[in-house]
Amino acid sequence: MNIEVNETDIQVKLCENSSARAVEELLRDGPLTLEMKDFAHMEKFGSLGAQLPANDEHITTEAGDVILSEGNLLVIYYAPNTWNFTRLGKVQNLSEKELKDVLGKGNIRATLTIEEKMEGKEER
Repeated sequence: MNIEVNETDIQVKLCENSSARAVEELLRDGPLTLEMKDFAHMEKFGSLGAQLPANDEHITTEAGDVILSEGNLLVIYYAPNTWNFTRLGKVQNLSEKELKDVLGKGNIRATLTIEEKMEGKEER
């Protein structure tokens, strides 16, 4: 999955669970743009506009974790938090500092896209 924020592409490797597959299905219809709010200087969150299956587990997040919260919120973490969450994926191409710089302070607009399967290989 790709998340574009402030003209930067954030590449996310999706997890193998029903929640991540539901996000893929949601994006097969085309890009999804989310208005994401900052919370507690540790995350950006925005509504996916749909209720997805949850696979919650008690975890401590780290910078780069992409999480499903409450079944309908996409959350990008840039600092740790411990709670019951569903893992969706992990940022692959940015360090913690780079991620904080891209996400910036305050609210953001993020556009999510997914690559279609090509030549028998699945792009994520």
